[in-house]
Amino acid sequence: MEKEETLRLESYLKEKLNPGIRLVARTQTDDSVEVYLGAEFIAVIYKDVDEGEVSYQFQMTVLSEDIRG
Repeated sequence: MEKEETLRLESYLKEKLNPGIRLVARTQTDDSVEVYLGAEFIAVIYKDVDEGEVSYQFQMTVLSEDIRG
């Protein structure tokens, strides 16, 4: 993703979800970014372009051992 696009998306997520979110470019691909909350990696956002329409898919995996109390 382009830097400006990433910054706009990051600003949106900070406003909607948490001000501690930051997006980091992935070196191996240009269609996605990594999502961090503070220093912790939490998700990947993929850019999807279909018939000229652009959308972003937020993919977060939660392991069962992470939610056991």
